[in-house]
Amino acid sequence: MRQGVALPLHTLIWVFLTGSLYCQRPSVVNIGAIFTFNSVIGRVAKTAMEAAVSDVNADPRILNGTELRLHMEDANCSVFLGSVEVFQVLDKSIVAIVGPQSSSIAHMISEIANGLQIPLISYAATDPSLSALQFPFFLRTTQSDAYQMAAMADLIDFYGWKEVIAVYVDDDYGRNGVYTLGDELEKKMSRISYKLALPVQFNLSDITELLNKSKVLGPRVYVVHVDPDPRLRIFTVAKQLQMMTSSYVWLATDWLSTTIDSFSPTNRTSLTVLEGVVTLRQHIPQSNRKRAFISRWKKMQKEGLASSELNAYGLYAYDTVWAVSHSIENFINEYRNISFSFIDRLHDMKPSKIELGKLKVFDGGSLLLGKLLKTNMSGLTGQVQFNEDRNLVSGGYDVINIDQMTIRTVGFWTNYSGFSVSPQKTLKGRRSSYSQLDYKLDNVTWPGGNTERPRGWVIADNEKPLRIGVPNRASFVEFVTELNDSHTVQGYCIDVFTEARKLVPYDIPYRFEPFGDGLSNPNYDELVKMVAENVFDAAVGDIAIVKNRTLIVDFSQPYATTGLVIVAPIDNSKSNAWVFLKPFTWEMWCVTAAFFVMIAVVIWTLEHRVNKDFRGPPKRQLVTMFLFSFSTLFKKNQEDTVSPLGRMVMVVWLFLLMVITSSYTANLTSILTVQQLSSPITGIDSLIASNWPIGYQVGSFAYSYLTESLYIPRSRLVQLGSPEEYEKALRQGPYDGGVGAIIDELTYIELFLSRQTDFGIIGQTFTRSGWGFAFQKDSPLAIDMSTAILKLSESGELRKIHEKWFCKMGCPGEKNLESEPNQLHLISFWGLYLLCGVFSLTALLIFLLRVVLQFVRYKKQQAVPPSPLSSSSSWSSRFSQSMYNFIDFIDEKEEAIKRMFIHGGNPQGQAT
Repeated sequence: MRQGVALPLHTLIWVFLTGSLYCQRPSVVNIGAIFTFNSVIGRVAKTAMEAAVSDVNADPRILNGTELRLHMEDANCSVFLGSVEVFQVLDKSIVAIVGPQSSSIAHMISEIANGLQIPLISYAATDPSLSALQFPFFLRTTQSDAYQMAAMADLIDFYGWKEVIAVYVDDDYGRNGVYTLGDELEKKMSRISYKLALPVQFNLSDITELLNKSKVLGPRVYVVHVDPDPRLRIFTVAKQLQMMTSSYVWLATDWLSTTIDSFSPTNRTSLTVLEGVVTLRQHIPQSNRKRAFISRWKKMQKEGLASSELNAYGLYAYDTVWAVSHSIENFINEYRNISFSFIDRLHDMKPSKIELGKLKVFDGGSLLLGKLLKTNMSGLTGQVQFNEDRNLVSGGYDVINIDQMTIRTVGFWTNYSGFSVSPQKTLKGRRSSYSQLDYKLDNVTWPGGNTERPRGWVIADNEKPLRIGVPNRASFVEFVTELNDSHTVQGYCIDVFTEARKLVPYDIPYRFEPFGDGLSNPNYDELVKMVAENVFDAAVGDIAIVKNRTLIVDFSQPYATTGLVIVAPIDNSKSNAWVFLKPFTWEMWCVTAAFFVMIAVVIWTLEHRVNKDFRGPPKRQLVTMFLFSFSTLFKKNQEDTVSPLGRMVMVVWLFLLMVITSSYTANLTSILTVQQLSSPITGIDSLIASNWPIGYQVGSFAYSYLTESLYIPRSRLVQLGSPEEYEKALRQGPYDGGVGAIIDELTYIELFLSRQTDFGIIGQTFTRSGWGFAFQKDSPLAIDMSTAILKLSESGELRKIHEKWFCKMGCPGEKNLESEPNQLHLISFWGLYLLCGVFSLTALLIFLLRVVLQFVRYKKQQAVPPSPLSSSSSWSSRFSQSMYNFIDFIDEKEEAIKRMFIHGGNPQGQAT
């Protein structure tokens, strides 16, 4: 019975002790680190991580009671050795791996980390292909090259370069970074023209051979994406090859800023080979913690604990250890225990020198990964947080320029605000809308000491010129044609292309190849098809942008607006119910009506005192005044003028009327009686319904449009090759072997009508299109030429080219904008109107002067001594009374005024 009781008690004690041991915090937590000790990044990262581990263990607020141990292994810049060394680290029961710095090694180790469920946190592997989907246990406490290449593409686009040469190291880091740069440049309508790959372990001869090959290429903008190189071998060789001159542009990713930040002050003389180079540096905001650590680093250098200057990756390595420590702290606080388990399939394998069976899976790997992803701490590099791609939320990039051995920060870049001269606050990776117009950077000193933006290209020694097909027209040669078999192509379209090419930011070697025999106009659909089939690289000419052509080629921005119109014989008389108004322009009618009113007022004023026909009630006088004025159009007036001044005005007015009426009669007679050509066509619908033959220009897209879109029978369509054939066919008409109308593009028709008066455009333009230059699909030239054409339009140069070719004898289309050609204009009669107006106003002034003198004489005769009462009245009252008396005086008959002056009496009392 005692034995039965002792057994459960023993079991209870064992369970209690085991549970206590299980719930106890571990005394030691191991983390590993794989990187290359003797490298630009490794020398800084090793010291920074050791400092971080020391700070973590000395801080009682984190991992209290648990020691953090860091186990480091040297990868020696080798993917093979790095993969082997990781097994040495894994043997230490680690819960996380910090590193590696190499993207190629990171690819290999990430697969191992996935299998053993150990988080891998890299502070320097920037390859954008290290994705969270393929490697779920991989995190990055630095910025991905996807972000950096977006900044580089923005920088290239900011300066307007369209083609670049990429120099890169041929490994995962180099290839994937340049591939991402190519994608970003495509978004900016730019491209990497040439990719120059260097071996992983490249030497000076490799660089020399590569750069010598690039010297014969056209682009002069180089983007260098290699590993940090303290010897700066690429730029040293470039300087020896005379490639650090003003015609070159050298851009580098952040490997260069990391390298030069690691130089000691005594080693800055090597910056002389970097004169004019522009590079990016990961932006780390200033803070008190960062300044304190930099001071501490300088102290460590003096004590021999740090062998290199501090760079950005040293700061990222320090923060990485702290981020891992915080996550382990949160993990232990929640789960209390760290445990591992064997992988059954590895444990059952046959023994070998590599004891794979001892590899253990971290049971809490997924849980610790979750804690890491939730990291939100303030570190030396700023706020440490991970985005949805498990990369560090970036603070952007500094733009660095090396000028006379001085490292200058010329601006800053973020993906939400673009370039600016001062740092912008981070918006947690959110991208807002911004315009390149808002971009700003300080002045940059380029290679050779030049401060002006380099052109970025030269004419390549081995570059083949573009084969540009041009239509060899037989008619309308003002647009484009070959000049007398001299291999010289000229015309309006050629001048537009030549001027636009000057605005493209790189060289376009080309040669024109005429298409057609010059005896008849070529088929433009065939010309466009030859561009699509790579017979030509492009086509320049009067090529309409229509749907079927846009399916096989890319067009530039239209440089001329056009569309299909109908031209036919017109009836210039345009007889209708209001034809009597057409002899005069509206200005002529308005001025003539105004003079009728003026003459009515002047004659009434001059005749009112002496002519009884102009007296009586106000209503009668108003009617008489205007009836008299308009009755002067006839031979007999109801009222006669009496005053000499009135008769003088009437003589001039009647002379003006005689000229005006005779001109009006002659012009109206001409409009109504001259026999001119006419057409019943009113628009495209009436033309289709008429069944008349329709003319079109040989080679134009009008033929396919009329047959395929409007379903006009081919038998009705007549091809015409020149303006002379246009005129002949229209004059013959539909019944004498000609056509009833011609359908062609507006631009041709305007030029045709500028030399013709018997034909005109019927109705409105019934299609809308434009002329553009054709390029092969996805050609960057289409975009660049479009931009150049817009610049020509905005500067007015496009209009000047048009005037040069078509406005020597008046621009086409101006005739349609003018008034009726048979109308009489005011400019033809302004002298007569001026003469009549001067006479009328002179007579009116003489009359008013005479009346004023009479009124003054009358007031003197009526003068009486002022009474005291009247002297006290205001001046304004006396003036008002005088004006009333003056108006009454003017209204009196001239006969009554004369009697008053003879007898000295009151005119009002004597007048009847």
